[in-house]
Amino acid sequence: MAGREAPDAPEFVGALISSGPCEGLADEMHLFGQFVGSWCLKWIDRGSKNDPEPILGELHFGWVLGGRAVQDVWIVPARDQGRGPGPRIGFFGSTIRFYDPSLDAWQSTWIEPFKGRVRRFIGRHDEDDIVLVSDDDEPYLRWRFTEIGVSSFVWLGETSTDRGATWELEEEMRATRVKGAASA
Repeated sequence: MAGREAPDAPEFVGALISSGPCEGLADEMHLFGQFVGSWCLKWIDRGSKNDPEPILGELHFGWVLGGRAVQDVWIVPARDQGRGPGPRIGFFGSTIRFYDPSLDAWQSTWIEPFKGRVRRFIGRHDEDDIVLVSDDDEPYLRWRFTEIGVSSFVWLGETSTDRGATWELEEEMRATRVKGAASA
């Protein structure tokens, strides 16, 4: 980059990463803060007409932006799976989420550069689950965190072509916390 210096990665990381939730917001931040740490994934393409074979992936959650947001990185297939530079099947993206007191909900934006996707979601606690809905484009998307425990959860990705009247399961991920990974 002629005439430009590369950013100092440690300074960038130090400005982005936080050690925990912002003081005074810990209760509100727990909904997604409980996932802070690293996870192993088993991803299944439920939209496939074949009997899908699970693909191993990885997931990392962390506190960011002064502890006012939670960011994650989803990588399927996992980096140690020896696949090419971009996933033919799977994805590589990041979500940044923050609690919005005016909505009493979480605003969430998914970015997936390899496939050129950006989607906005509103997320809420729903009984024992967390449900995020994106209705700003077709098809509508619904992402659900279910069976949530300290060391595991299930993530379900669903689509709707009738504006949320019915939902079809497209993908499922079973997450297991990496031993020794921090939890909130």
